[in-house]
Amino acid sequence: MRLIIVGSLKGQLSAAAKIAVERGANVTHAESTDQALAVLRAKGADLLMVDVAMPLKALVESLESERIRVPVCACGTGTDARAAVAAIQAGAKEYIPLPPDPDLIAAVLEAVSADARAFVYRDAATERVVKLAEQIARSEASVLITGESGSGKEVLARHVHARSNRKDKPFVSVNCAAIPENLIESELFGHEKGAFTGALARRIGKFEEANGGTLLLDEISEMDVRLQAKLLRAIQERVIDRVGGSKPVPVDIRIIATSNRNLAEEVKRGTFREDLFYRLNVVHLRLPALRERPADILALAEHFARKYAEVNGLPVRPLAMETRRALVANPWRGNVRELENTVHRAVLLATGPEIMPEAIMTPEGESLTAPADAVTRVVQTAEAMTRSLVGRTVADVERDLILDTLDHCLGNRTHAAKILGISIRTLRNKLNEYASAGIAVAAPGEARFAGA
Repeated sequence: MRLIIVGSLKGQLSAAAKIAVERGANVTHAESTDQALAVLRAKGADLLMVDVAMPLKALVESLESERIRVPVCACGTGTDARAAVAAIQAGAKEYIPLPPDPDLIAAVLEAVSADARAFVYRDAATERVVKLAEQIARSEASVLITGESGSGKEVLARHVHARSNRKDKPFVSVNCAAIPENLIESELFGHEKGAFTGALARRIGKFEEANGGTLLLDEISEMDVRLQAKLLRAIQERVIDRVGGSKPVPVDIRIIATSNRNLAEEVKRGTFREDLFYRLNVVHLRLPALRERPADILALAEHFARKYAEVNGLPVRPLAMETRRALVANPWRGNVRELENTVHRAVLLATGPEIMPEAIMTPEGESLTAPADAVTRVVQTAEAMTRSLVGRTVADVERDLILDTLDHCLGNRTHAAKILGISIRTLRNKLNEYASAGIAVAAPGEARFAGA
């Protein structure tokens, strides 16, 4: 945990630094915001603790302009309410009153260190992935984690790092999908002063910031194929070249990459380098979608209910039985991220002793579960459809399905074959068979009974 304290170390701020050191933080002192920026460019950090007397707004703006992503906590006397409000408005994430409270300092450091995310699971499908992750965690092998968006790939990556031999070193994450294409090379490898417009000073990139630890390349499938060659060299040779630099810089890192796409398919399409794919895919961890691990849904929901009750100063309410059933029945297309947001809303909306189904709502304010009468109608319709098939042969049902699909496609054989999941050759053979039996078959561009 790398902490930079910005401002005078006299008196109370000095006490805060001492508490942080006692709690295991690696503390660096900067007298000014310019000095703090210089340390960030050269070494990086996990947290800034800044005296409110410093030009906080200018510091936050400088961080944004240089794309340095690090949380900022302001410190000031507990009685100065105006300073606290101004600090939050200037961009500080938290305000820590002085004199420092050891438990509060510890809580802030713990929140940053844990990144406010816990790895929670209960399902056997997840357990199999976690066991494999823990088995290979202490190795130096590159790891590729795949899964749908929001399924928890970054959390699993942090879990691997926390159980590796590099756990006491930095864990640095870079979202390859969130950085503009023309800036990602500088973000990864750093740059020298004057390398391009806006490069006001030398800045280390994520590779150097993660030196000795783990670098997570999140959603690596979004990286431009032209930059992949430079990335491959950095992984193979353990050296990087800063943009505008004149000599290579050695780095010692472990790579973990994530993707919500099938990289093997991307290789076939030519959008991802095959050699880079094999370099990253030494160990492959596939994280199932949340709907594939139903036992995790309730474990995560209970975790989020406790978490957001504490964050918002609300009583911790259990999930009602009806609510639990509704949560398990939902498909969760947005996976854990969607579940977390839904439970957070429910914690804020709940009023009784339990979190009832009425509090489980979509972002648009609609109930997550369908009304009981709608569910009944769906079940009745499904039963009716099933009964209509009883007494018919499989060949008859197959014939009607093929011909109705062809009608739907206005006689387009290619589209119909794709929908049915069969080859165009199989479809043509079936249609020839039906035509020979005197059954009407839709011609291309029309349905069977278009003229009726």
